[in-house]
Amino acid sequence: MFNRLMIAAAAVVLTTPLAVAGPIDSACIRSERGARNGQACRCIQQVADQTLSRSDQRRAARFFRDADAAQEVRMSKSDADNAFWARYKNFAAAAEAYCAR
Repeated sequence: MFNRLMIAAAAVVLTTPLAVAGPIDSACIRSERGARNGQACRCIQQVADQTLSRSDQRRAARFFRDADAAQEVRMSKSDADNAFWARYKNFAAAAEAYCAR
């Protein structure tokens, strides 16, 4: 009986994903406002996980440190930057709607 319980507990531990902060959550927490509201940062990361690729998340996380970088991407004439900006705007609108409750 004890062996079965240990095996079941080990299976749960091994199959449960580790809670690792994503790039948006980490950048948000390090920001001035995020340090005061970790719950909002976690919510924003959840939305990012649903709407942005990991690569897009890393790129968007830079905006927390450097707002000018966001402006440069927004004003860019590059098709790749324009496509990213469209995805980023979609993410931002979804995060605002979902996390502002």
